[in-house]
Amino acid sequence: MAQKITRGVEELLIDANARVATIPIDEALTLVDSDDHVLIDIRESGELRRKGKIPGAVACSRGMLEFWIDSDNPDQKAVFDQDKTYVFYCATAKRSALAARTAQEMGLAPVAHIEGGFGAWVQAGGPVEQLS
Repeated sequence: MAQKITRGVEELLIDANARVATIPIDEALTLVDSDDHVLIDIRESGELRRKGKIPGAVACSRGMLEFWIDSDNPDQKAVFDQDKTYVFYCATAKRSALAARTAQEMGLAPVAHIEGGFGAWVQAGGPVEQLS
């Protein structure tokens, strides 16, 4: 018999969005050159190659996030050891909400995510850096 899931993805998203700041796309567009923010693209490498990313954003796949944040882990990345606001994004703002919530639970602060994700970014005319 299959195990019954007690908290589905929709419930997790409701919780994450209630606890993590969401940055409207018009405000997000101003963060590209911000010295006070680090943009974190959590999409997978194939998505990045096909669609590009926000210029200056750090690519960190969702699967590596916890390892890169944890200062006690040998895979920790210095980008997550700064006194800045971490702004996560994915394709549509679902994975980024969950990622930002996880980062927040790990003690990374402040964190936020971009409303509508990369899709909203592109639709709003935001700059895109193509990867080779």
